Amino acid sequence: MLGLEGVSKTFQTGADRVDAIRETNLSLARGDVLTIIGSNGAGKSTLLSLIAGTYPPTSGRILLGDVDVTTVPAYRRAKRIGRIVQDPLAGTAPSMTVAENLALATKRGPRSLCLALPRRRQRQFREQLAALNIGLENRLSCRVGLLSGGERQALAVLMATLVPPEILLLDEHTAALDPSNATMIIQLTRSFVEHLRLTTLMVTHNMEQAIEVGNRLIMMHKGKIIEQLCAEKKTCATVPQLIDLFTNHAVVDDEVLLDRIA
Repeated sequence: MLGLEGVSKTFQTGADRVDAIRETNLSLARGDVLTIIGSNGAGKSTLLSLIAGTYPPTSGRILLGDVDVTTVPAYRRAKRIGRIVQDPLAGTAPSMTVAENLALATKRGPRSLCLALPRRRQRQFREQLAALNIGLENRLSCRVGLLSGGERQALAVLMATLVPPEILLLDEHTAALDPSNATMIIQLTRSFVEHLRLTTLMVTHNMEQAIEVGNRLIMMHKGKIIEQLCAEKKTCATVPQLIDLFTNHAVVDDEVLLDRIA
């Protein structure tokens, strides 16, 4: 489903050089849910950006299925990849209504200016919003900028999965929320991911989330994957064990910046 072969990314600004991702190999099968933790500046978000096509790798190949997408730009990958970021407003159009945002989400990839909302479509949207169980089904005409952070992020989760993508990228998508809303968003995310069997990569600073969500976990530091936990090893892992793994790799607390309590 997703393959990274010897992928590296170097950022060069004048004399300054940053090796954000270094010779990374990674393979995910359909339905794999990978959580990603790591030190501050480890390259976690850069890894997702490379997969999304935000910028190309300096070297290596990225494969979606059997297709080499290494040089394919982000707008062409958008039909196959969904992404939710930390900012609850980033995945939505704040000046548009809830219904208009959902209509946009049904047109994955290049956007059309046609946002016709017949009654049948509005009924479908209400049913889909009702499944979130937070009352948004009664706010179709409300502008998204007026919603709370938790409501906006719940809408973003629905929008990213309304037309199920082949790959779902979650870049610390609960980090800007209070604990109650973060828990709600994680529960919604797990529900959608499991129901749709979405191949998913989730970056998080919360180690309990990293253990509880998905079937695989990787730990990154300075652009490299330094540990991988799969299946039973991941299920049986504990927060202290993850901290010990960082310590074994000489990663200190001020580099890690991880949440140890959900």
